[in-house]
Amino acid sequence: MTTRFPLTGGCNCGAVRYEVTEPLVRASYCHCRLCQRRTGAAASAQAHPAPGSFRITSGMEKLRTWKPLSGGGEKGFCSECGSAMFGSNPSHPESIGIRMGTFDDDPGIRPSVRQFVAFAAPWEPIPDDGLPRFPQSRHERDPRLS
Repeated sequence: MTTRFPLTGGCNCGAVRYEVTEPLVRASYCHCRLCQRRTGAAASAQAHPAPGSFRITSGMEKLRTWKPLSGGGEKGFCSECGSAMFGSNPSHPESIGIRMGTFDDDPGIRPSVRQFVAFAAPWEPIPDDGLPRFPQSRHERDPRLS
């Protein structure tokens, strides 16, 4: 199947819509506690667009953001239905994570890494899927490898 651009997506009620105009760069699973609480699931599947290729096309007035006091990234959500749509990481401002469940169609990419597995939910074991696993952020380097 060929992925058509722009990719489109939105919230549950349709108030907030977005598009991605270029192929997605990567996708990942996040097992951190913030993602668990935001999604109500053991992990969050997110796709990362190329810088400048993601934009809100309608409903900007319904879009809200929440930034945890702990300093984690902002989380964008619809103020009408509460759908979690995307997040950002202040350590990597060029990269946002679009919640894969919000795309209208197959985004043409699959998660290729699992991060924050040190915080994985004990009630749902991480599947043996062969994906690389990082105890913290995939951006952090193991000092033993330097």
